[in-house]
Parts: sequence; structure tokens; C-alpha cells
Amino acid sequence: MKTTIHRRQFLARSSSAVASGALGTALAVTAPRSARAVSANDRIVLAVIGIRGRGNKLACDFAARDDCEVAYLCDVDSRLFESRSKAVAERQDGRTPKCVQDFRRALEDKSVDAVVIATPDHWHALATVWSCQAGKDVYVEKPASHTPWEGRKMVEAARKYKRVVQLGTQTRSAPYFMAARKYIENGGLGKLYLCRVFNQVPHTDPKMAEDSDPPKGLDWDMWNGPAPETRYNYTYWEHWNWFWRYSGGDIINNGVHQIDMARHLCGVTYPKSVYSTGGRFHATGCADAPNTQIATFDFDNLVMTFELTWNTPYMLKVDPGVRNGDLFPYWLQCSTRVEIYGDEAVMFIGRVGGDWQVFVRTKNRKPVVKDQMYGRFPDDVHQENFIQCVRSRERPHADILEGHLSTLLCQYANISYRLGGEKLIVDPKTETFTNSPNGNQLLRREYRKPWVLEEQV
Repeated sequence: MKTTIHRRQFLARSSSAVASGALGTALAVTAPRSARAVSANDRIVLAVIGIRGRGNKLACDFAARDDCEVAYLCDVDSRLFESRSKAVAERQDGRTPKCVQDFRRALEDKSVDAVVIATPDHWHALATVWSCQAGKDVYVEKPASHTPWEGRKMVEAARKYKRVVQLGTQTRSAPYFMAARKYIENGGLGKLYLCRVFNQVPHTDPKMAEDSDPPKGLDWDMWNGPAPETRYNYTYWEHWNWFWRYSGGDIINNGVHQIDMARHLCGVTYPKSVYSTGGRFHATGCADAPNTQIATFDFDNLVMTFELTWNTPYMLKVDPGVRNGDLFPYWLQCSTRVEIYGDEAVMFIGRVGGDWQVFVRTKNRKPVVKDQMYGRFPDDVHQENFIQCVRSRERPHADILEGHLSTLLCQYANISYRLGGEKLIVDPKTETFTNSPNGNQLLRREYRKPWVLEEQV
């Protein structure tokens, strides 16, 4: 059987459309844009926090919707305000957003319904919790948090204040992903026993710059926020993903997408144990995070592995049929995929390309199922899901609890790696380790005042 969904067919379907295959493949499709004109009083009013890179795209995407208005752009770097506000205004009929360096000013505005957070990782938890406390719904970019403890606090805040909190793991809303999950649920692979997650992406190891004064217009103290105090350094500012003080390397930066896919497809939550090893092989820069990393997660009746390497400039159209290169030229050099092995068949599913295939033992080695979306990146359907949940008060596809659990796997692996490959036994009730006092010390950080996440949210 072959299931093929073309882009024009997808765009024509309504949010209630369901396509079913002969083997029980169900595909729930969500409308990518608001399908009706919306009055000014009925628009969702948004504040976007962090507009340098990803946040700028999100601001423009939400501004282009008929049912949203971006009322605030918030960033510690005021040099961005003129260009970013102009781009947003062009997409929302000339309505120019207010620009503020301290996003708490936007939280004080009762007309703001929700916030979009695209800051560096070490700010995700604080911004999310404070937004929930201010009565705002939240769309926060991946990963959920900087440490396991603060991820749990994000979940507590969302539940306590009855807020919709969606993590930016877009694949959760992708129609092809929903179809793949339904296929597995219907027994298409048989009993699952092995899941392999791959994150092979080319990155550059940065050189450490000299400490200096921050550029005019940048509030460096607030950007550094809860992290240990330090002077402005361009390397931290530009390459924060690769330093423990701000993030957790590429297993957190990019791998969390694939790990979230794998966890959801396999239907698992907490692992029994985690082990991770790797290193900074042939490294010439100053990053903390490994450029090569392997992690093993033991679940009941299933083993999940994760493999990461930076050194892949030669990858072009890897894994025929799993089209990771259709969106940007950058992704032509990447392999971001999941392989799920059952006792009846194996599934290969790519993240960026939007393909999945199922193989059984055949003479011609062709897939028995092939589902393609031809490079569609599910940003719009994920944003649509968030906006619809803001209205309905339902849990979104990537609810913060699910995002926390997936981020947790990445954080556990990093803790094992930082402890020299110590095998960590997980207590799912407390999200701590039963065998590692040193590991438990890395479950949370000490916050730098006044940027403190309190025990009681």
C-alpha cells in the first residue's frame, strides 16, 4: 500500500478532514490559516519575547494571521526594534507593535492574551512561569527548559493558572506524523523493541572572544539573566547553544525534536535508566557541549538510542525517501530522523522532509507504506493548533508536560555525559536519580538575583 498526500491536496482540506488507509492509517489535518475574517475585538493579542532569529519569524507568522495581532515586540537588544516592528506592521495592515526591552512591561498589559517566547534556553522557564502568573497563554520554543527542575515548574505553573502552554516542537502537529503514529497504534509494526534517533548536523566550533563592553542598545545583564554573572562576550552572545551555562548542546538545540518524535511514536514517558558517552573529538574551539554523543534510554520492553555528530558537511539527500533536504539548503547536510523497529516491520521517519516509510522483508526491498508531504514544514499547523487551543482551552498537541518529558531525556543524557558516562537510575515519581547524588546536583541551577525562579510558582 502507498499513501501519498500532495501539498495542494493538504491545503484544500479543512480542519475536520480525515484520510484513512486500508491498514488503518488515519491522518488528521488542521487548517493552516484562519479561514475567516476576524473582527479587531476577536483577535488574539500577542507579545513576542525574543525577536533576533526564530522569534522574528514567529512574530511575522502570527502577524500575518487574520485572527491575531502582535501588540508587543520584546527584546533586550533595542537595535532590532526598527526593522522587526516594520516587518510585523507590514503583515498586519500597518498596525505597529510597541517595542520594549523588558518583557515584563508587556505582561502588565491586560489586553495581551498570549506570549510567544523565543529567547535563549536559559530564559524559557522564567519567561513562561511569569507569563502564566500574569494570566497569559504561552507558545514557547524548544527545549522546554534549561534544567529538569525548572521544566517541572513550568508544568506546575501551567496547571495552577490554567494556562495553555505549547512547546515549539512542530512535528507534533504535522499531518504525516499523526498518520505515522496512528499506523503504529494500529499494530503496523507489531511489538516495538528498538528505536534509534539520529541527529547528524554540521556545526562550527566557536573560538572564544575577549570579554568587552556590550554593544550600545543591548541590555547584557538581562540577557545573561539567571546564568552566572559574566561580562559581555561575543562568543556567548552568538553561540550560546554550545555552553552549559545557557543551554545543552545539539541534543537540546535540535535533537529534542527527534527525541520528542520518538517518545511520542513509541508511547513512552520516563526511562528506567540513562547512559551517555561521547566527546569533543578533533575540536578546535571552546564549546562545552560534545560534538559527538551517544545516549541509551532503557524503557520497559524497549531500548531507545540517540546518536549525534557535528561533522557531517558531506551529507546530501541521505536516506533515500526520507527527505531531510527539501526545506533549506542547510538541511541538505543533515540527517534528522527516527527509526522504529518492531517484530513485524521497521519504520523510517524524517523530521524536516515530512516522509515516513515502512519496510517488511520483501524481495524488491520497496516500502509497503510511503507517506510524503513533499517538504512541508509544519510551522503553520502548529501555530494554528495553539491559537485554537487559546480559544477552546483544550490542551495543545505539544502541551508543556509532553515537552518537559521529552526535554528531560535530553537533560538526563547530558548529566550522564558530564559525569563521565555514569549510568543514572531514574525515579519517575520525583524525576531524580536513585543512585547518583552528583547527578541530582545537576537537576537545577542556582539563579542569579534578581532573575530567580521561586520554589512556589
